[in-house]
Amino acid sequence: MSDTIKNVKLADMPAYELVKAGTGGCAGCPSPMGLRIVGKALGPNSIMVMTPSCAVASIGVMPKSCYDVPVLNVCFASAGASAAGISMSLDAQLKNGALSGEKPTVFTWVGDGGTYDIGFQGISAAAERNDDFIHFCYNNEAYSNTGVQRSGATPKYAVTTTTPAGKESQKKNVPLLMLEQRIAYVATASLAYPLDFYRKVQKAKSIQGFKYIELHAPCGPGWKFASSDTVELARLAVKSGAWLLWEGEHGKLTLNAPTKQLAEGKMPCAELEEYLKLQGRFAHIMKSTEKAAAIEAMKSEIRREMDFMLGREKL
Repeated sequence: MSDTIKNVKLADMPAYELVKAGTGGCAGCPSPMGLRIVGKALGPNSIMVMTPSCAVASIGVMPKSCYDVPVLNVCFASAGASAAGISMSLDAQLKNGALSGEKPTVFTWVGDGGTYDIGFQGISAAAERNDDFIHFCYNNEAYSNTGVQRSGATPKYAVTTTTPAGKESQKKNVPLLMLEQRIAYVATASLAYPLDFYRKVQKAKSIQGFKYIELHAPCGPGWKFASSDTVELARLAVKSGAWLLWEGEHGKLTLNAPTKQLAEGKMPCAELEEYLKLQGRFAHIMKSTEKAAAIEAMKSEIRREMDFMLGREKL
């Protein structure tokens, strides 16, 4: 990757906007925030594939769209197959002369429900085939668009409409599964670190094959926090260790700042309680007589995850 991309500043980002005025997203919605950065990194020569999600529900008043690139809305389980088909069609058209110029970047913009659960089989198959597109999972840790039901990405103890007493099991780690599929590029990102996210999207664009980027996307209505606190929640998630920033190429893992410094003990983690107390979905824990034990269990899981990823980086 060039030094120009590595050293990019916020003011250096292109003026291009993928998300136009008219989005129907909630106040503070992380989806259009993330898509704005994606658009600046990929540019207008792109094709977006979406499955049922908040991003589809907030597309605008039909027949108009708030998105400035061609969009294909597909069935929940078919993001991987649909994006792969579009990418292979573009390759064929470029080969036979029906299309000229630079190949459009094909990317999916899918929630955790369409990635971790319903769409995982198709995405994993596309990864195994090394299909040439970028899969973005904007992870708001629940099926937020349909009433905030639990998903495979919902963390333990979180309240959803289908886990009213708090989820009892740990969440899945799909980025790690993608790393172990030895795909061309996999990364995690956060809205609170836009330059890191922008760099990773540009890097993914420069690599041929299957790429997976997961954006941590705090959801105000689903997590029950003030709409003005989306970025602050994202920042606290990273600084407390609840969300780790890293990237990998063909199975080789690199931890990114500040996660690496936190994992190596060179920087203290922010208090996990500060992150939890802003979210209504953990209010039952904060009011419980078992609060101290629950928070300690969460911290232990964070430490275990950090130690595991540090060890995985050294392999």
